[in-house]
Parts: sequence; structure tokens; C-alpha cells
Amino acid sequence: MASGATTAQVWIADQNNGTYRNPVLHADYSDPDVCRVRDDYYMTASSFDAVPGLPLLHSKDLVNWSLVGHALPRQPPYDHFAKTQHGNGVWAPAIRHHDGKFYIYYPDPDFGIYMTTAAQISGPWSEPVLVEAGKGLIDPCPLWDDDGKVYLAYAYAGSRAGIKSILAIKRLSPDGAHALDAGTLVYDGHGIDPTIEGPKLYKRSGYYYIFAPAGGVSTGWQLVLRARNIYGPYERRVVMDQGTTLINGPHQGAWVDTPTGEDWFLHFQDKGPYGRVVHLQPMQWRNDWPVIGIDKDGDGKGEPVLTYRKPNIGKAKVSVTAPPESDDFNTVTKGLQWQWQANPEATWSFLYPAKGVLRLYAASIPRDARNYWDVPNILLQKFPAEEFTITTKLTFLPHPTLPGEATGLIIYGQAYAALALRNTPGGIYLVQIHCVDAPSGKPETEKSIMKMKDNTVYLRVTVGKEARCQFSYSTDGTIFTPTGEVFQAEPGRWIGAKAGIFCTRTGSTNDAGYADVDWFTVTSVKP
Repeated sequence: MASGATTAQVWIADQNNGTYRNPVLHADYSDPDVCRVRDDYYMTASSFDAVPGLPLLHSKDLVNWSLVGHALPRQPPYDHFAKTQHGNGVWAPAIRHHDGKFYIYYPDPDFGIYMTTAAQISGPWSEPVLVEAGKGLIDPCPLWDDDGKVYLAYAYAGSRAGIKSILAIKRLSPDGAHALDAGTLVYDGHGIDPTIEGPKLYKRSGYYYIFAPAGGVSTGWQLVLRARNIYGPYERRVVMDQGTTLINGPHQGAWVDTPTGEDWFLHFQDKGPYGRVVHLQPMQWRNDWPVIGIDKDGDGKGEPVLTYRKPNIGKAKVSVTAPPESDDFNTVTKGLQWQWQANPEATWSFLYPAKGVLRLYAASIPRDARNYWDVPNILLQKFPAEEFTITTKLTFLPHPTLPGEATGLIIYGQAYAALALRNTPGGIYLVQIHCVDAPSGKPETEKSIMKMKDNTVYLRVTVGKEARCQFSYSTDGTIFTPTGEVFQAEPGRWIGAKAGIFCTRTGSTNDAGYADVDWFTVTSVKP
């Protein structure tokens, strides 16, 4: 098996004929928000407890996206996020560019609304500032008004605040770093727009607009509110829903325009184990109301498209691209697609360019961990397409006197499965690990496949339609033997399933064994 560095991406939205297909990102970039700076577009998305957080993506045409970094290298409060915090952390953020500076506002539903800034998208990003402390404050979006005043639209999470389905607006200090009032209710969605959330605040032609999803993640619709006064009263209109399409719950995203004067809308679709994937919809203005998607009957409410002509971006040059998937570990930095399950410790992993490997040291499983759901040192990446194959080559050098260390390839969610090497008093064994209903603390099952004659192995998982996964292994990198039953991948907490690698131990001493991961290759079909 060759190095994974030259492997093509398994999902490309650009069809190379002037059109694109949805989703433009077949990966879990949940709650996307986008801003334009001249002829460049920048996206961020929810990252929950994954570290690094607040992914940063760049595009020239809204179709081809590159992952260029993260705004949150570690997540505060730092001790709190040293442990796994499934479903907590960074919820729906907003990214804006104002007066020569990038701003990201993001909510942590347990602590409040934070802001981080940078002069360049590449950073450095400032230490997050707590703009407003409080439980249940979510989905913030700023607006710098024509008179210099700064406003913040936001919503409430019922799980923390005890109320939901309402939108409110706060005044912020001129630097955007502090709230100046307790907030004003501007829309109550109880009745016709339950679970309204995710407001995005804009101003156009003398109107204030709030773009907001309602009706629930997988079943809802895209709502737009407009008013002449920022505090209302707001008129209401549904501007996009599923209609006759297969794109369920199309909502929560960003309106952007092009330098040529076109309007577009990016939003997510909940695809279960694949997560919340990103779609691009054409948008037009009609009587100062936006219409998103294709309005077949002319009622002002559009339906999402699966294919469409690409945006007109003028003379800007575009490369066909997608976020990274494979990694050959031959440089001093990991691929940007990798995320840990918590704020990492420095000893969990090292790039070892002299050997061209990622060295994972066996870190102790937390004493209170019931299964791998509670283990932070699992290195993961998003599912990148509907169907794909992952193959990795690793060499296991366990601690000679400390049985219980393990390393392997894992498909991770509320149920998980792994193919691993386990160090035992009798030698190294290839084992199959499986856990159902991991969040409730259900124990793993582990089945021994064979005793290893060598400590190098090739591990593979093929993900088919509906996220059904088949593991296999090889000792020579050529002939692969399927093992175990087909595993049905499941979502995590508010996220899609992920795939990755780990190295753990059950005991502790003053040293650790390790695994050298030579490469991690993602392909569209079985190699």
C-alpha cells in the first residue's frame, strides 16, 4: 500500500461541467456560517467537544472548500474540557469580518457566549472572551449597524435555560466584547415555529432580517423574519422547506452574495450517522423577501436542489478541492482533519518525521471510564462521503511488562466498533471490539481473532451505504480477510459517526508502549 498523501478525495461537489452537486461538503460541518471578504469565502461550524475546535474553511466559489485551520486550539474552561464532554462545548457559531478583523462568536450552552478574533483567517486567534455568561445562551450572531451600534441575536437551549423557541437581541459594547443589557425578546416561535433557533442577523435595504431554522433539525424549515426596527415587530415567512425533495430539514446556515451580485444560501441536512452535511442553494430577492432554492409554484417558498449551475464569481481562479482525508504522517504536523475527544495532553502523540510515522503513546484509560465513550485520547476525523474505505498500517510496540495496552482502527459513535491489537501476558492478539449504547455505560465485548506472529498489521474498514461498516485485516498489505459482522455506524451526540485511531492502556507505570501509524488512507472504493 502506497502512502496516503496522494489519494484523491472521495467526495467532490464540483462536476467539472459548470455545475455542482449537493452536498457541497459531505461531512459533518454542522450549523455552518459563512462570510465573504472581497472574493474569498470563509466558513466555520459547530465542533462541540472536539479539539481543535471551530474549523475554518476557505472557498473561492462556494462549491470547492479547503480546510485551512481551526480558531480554537484548546477549549475553555481548560480543565473542564480535559475530559470528554459529548454534545457540549462549541454549538452553532457565527463568523463575520468587520473593520479589517475576523470575529467568531460561539456559544457554550453551559457557560455562555464567547468571542474570538483574528486579523487573518490563519490566526493567531485571540483567547476567547466571555461576552455574556449564562446557561442556555446559544447561537449568537452579531450585527454592526450603520450608526455604529453593535447587536447580538441569540436563542435559548431548553435543556439548560428551561425555555426555548424564542429569539432575543442584546446590545454589545463597541468592541463587541461585552453585553450591555439583559436582552430583548423579538420573536416567540411557540405555536407555529417550535424550536426556532440559530438566528443569523443581517441588514438590507432598510430592513433587519433574521434567518432562523424552526421545526427541528431533521424535520424543520427555513424561516426569515424582517422588520424596520431591530426590535420588531417582525413579519414572518417560510422561505424554504423539504417540499417534494429527499433533503430533509433543510435549514440553519448563511446568506452570502458574490462580487457579481448573486445571492446564495448554505445550510445543513441531518443525514444520521453521516452527520449534518452542507448544501448550497441558489437564492433570490423578491419584494424584499428572500426565496431559497427553486420556487416551482411561485409562492415564495423554495425547495432545495441536488444539482445546479455553479455561482458566477467573475474571473477568480478556482481549484477543485475538498477537505483532507488521508494522511501519510511524513511532516511535522498532522492533517487538519484530525480532532481529539478532549483537550489533549502533549504525551498522547508525536509526529516522528525521521521515521515517517505518527507515534501514539498508550495513555491510561480514565479510572471512571465505563467504555471508550469516556476515553479522551482517541484521534478521529469526520466521515467524508456516503461510501469509502479506510486502510491504515500500524506497528505495535507495547510495554514489555504491562499487559492491557491496545491500539487499532475505530468507528466511533453512540455505538462503536474497532479492530485492534491487544497486548496480553500470552502475546499480542488481533481482537474485534464492539459496544452498543455506549453513553449509558454498556460494557464492550471483545472477541479474539488470532495471535499475531508479527507486530505490524494493516487494518481496514469499508463503509457502505447507510453507513454499514465491514472490517478486515491483512498481514502483508495485499490480501485482506473480512472479520466480524457488518457494523451499523451510529451518530455521536449531535454529530455524525467518526473514524480514527487510538492507543490506550488499562494500567500505569513510569513508561508506555506505543503504536507507530505509518499512514491512514481514505479511498472511494476498495483498493
